[in-house]
This record gives sequence, C-alpha cells and structure tokens, in this order.
Amino acid sequence: MSFLFLDTVTNKVDAKGRVSLPSDYRAILKNLSTDVVCYRSLSAPCIEGCTEDLLDKLASSMENSMDFFSSEQDDLTNLIFGDAKRFPFDSTGRIMLSEKLLSHAQISDAAVFVGKGRKFQIWSPENWAKEEERIRNAVMQKRPQLFLNNAESNRHE
Repeated sequence: MSFLFLDTVTNKVDAKGRVSLPSDYRAILKNLSTDVVCYRSLSAPCIEGCTEDLLDKLASSMENSMDFFSSEQDDLTNLIFGDAKRFPFDSTGRIMLSEKLLSHAQISDAAVFVGKGRKFQIWSPENWAKEEERIRNAVMQKRPQLFLNNAESNRHE
C-alpha cells in the first residue's frame, strides 16, 4: 500500500504531553491498522515518527548492509530501536508523547508535524522555524536537481 505523510501542521500539546496527530496522518495509520512509532532523531532536536513497517525495513537494510557484530551497527540499533516506542492514538486522535521525547525536541505547548514522505518529524515551533529557514537557504543556494526514474518519466510524457 502506498502512502505519504504530507504537509506541515501545528497542534497544541496539553499538560500531560498529549497531542493530536494531523487528521491525514491518523487516516494513514488507521488504514494501515498500525500505531505510530516515535523515537528521538539522531540528527536534529526533533522526534521521528513512522510506521512499524518502515522500522522493519530499516532493520532488514541494516542487517543486509552492516556487519552484524560491528560497533556501528550496535550503536545505531541501540539509538533507534532501543529508543523507539509505539504510540496508539485515542478516540480523539491524540497520542501521549513521553517526557524523554518532549525534552529532546524542546516541545512544551505546541508541536509542528512535518511530513517527510514515508515518515514525519515533530518539532517545537521555534526549532522548526530555524530549521526550515536553514533548509530553504541551503536548497536555494545549491539548487539540487531531481530526476525521476525512466518508468516514472515515461508515464508523465
């Protein structure tokens, strides 16, 4: 099944750490009959969110591309899988984020959900504003090129 987490949505976080998933994200998760999985980002002050299926694909990829007993593989699996947790959403579409996740992402009263295709990130509004500006400046300066594979480009001609 194909799906994409899209859009950037800001939602309030209550005193217990509950936040509503964007309705499009909930629809995807409900359609896939899965909870959301979240863990602390390894590269930014935000929370990574995805389906368990994506983490399963990541685990397979790591097993196939890395020495199973290497310290690099141990470090990555500890930081990702040892940190990841399933978060079911309640009848109103909220998940309750842990204090560990909220603290890492410096989230207090609002959370910004940023779609990234097969995954999404959750940021504090202040950190996301800085990150979005950094990304836009870098992309505008580098002007990267994207190429569709031949099957895709032939379909659009």
